[in-house]
Amino acid sequence: MSLLSVVAGAALVCEALAPSPAVTTDSSYRTLFEGGKTFSEFVSKAERRKEQWEKNYSWATPPDALVARARAAAGPWKVLVVAVDGCSDSVNTIPYLAKLIEQVMGVELRIIGSDVGRAIMDAHKTPDGRGATPTVLLLDAAFAERGAWVERPSELQGWIAAQKGKMSDNDIFEKKMKWYDDDKGLKTVEEVVALMERAAKTTSP
Repeated sequence: MSLLSVVAGAALVCEALAPSPAVTTDSSYRTLFEGGKTFSEFVSKAERRKEQWEKNYSWATPPDALVARARAAAGPWKVLVVAVDGCSDSVNTIPYLAKLIEQVMGVELRIIGSDVGRAIMDAHKTPDGRGATPTVLLLDAAFAERGAWVERPSELQGWIAAQKGKMSDNDIFEKKMKWYDDDKGLKTVEEVVALMERAAKTTSP
């Protein structure tokens, strides 16, 4: 197996390999959120893909209609993200989500690593049963979980699942990255806004 195959295969699936830590009272969502990094703090400390994190954030321009929908989804919301800087899915989704959230009053975002967030990943697995990054939790003002979004947009997730065994990991990875470049975060933002809207409906009188 070539080195390229190993790299592409590892980047295709962004999941933490460390064993799951025991969940303790210190693992509450409030504690994790308050101990997390803002997007700018996370990127400033990134050791891998830093230029891509910065580039995607600079490219991000959430459509006005989606910003309006997010503002209309009654909050306030806390968005807790489990991500790692080297993950190809994290770097192609979270910068766009961060740019949206900056434009919505009452919504805050914090990022934690897969080392402290593994229990969250294990509780919100991908359709094929993996704990993956990014994992995005929507929390209400009391830090109660109201929804989750995992790894990548559903359209891309479904396409990759359908290609397993039909295409090489290298080819799937290259097409995945092309899809992300063309999409520029739109599907991610759409799906997370829809998550906010569903959560808002369940809190409406």
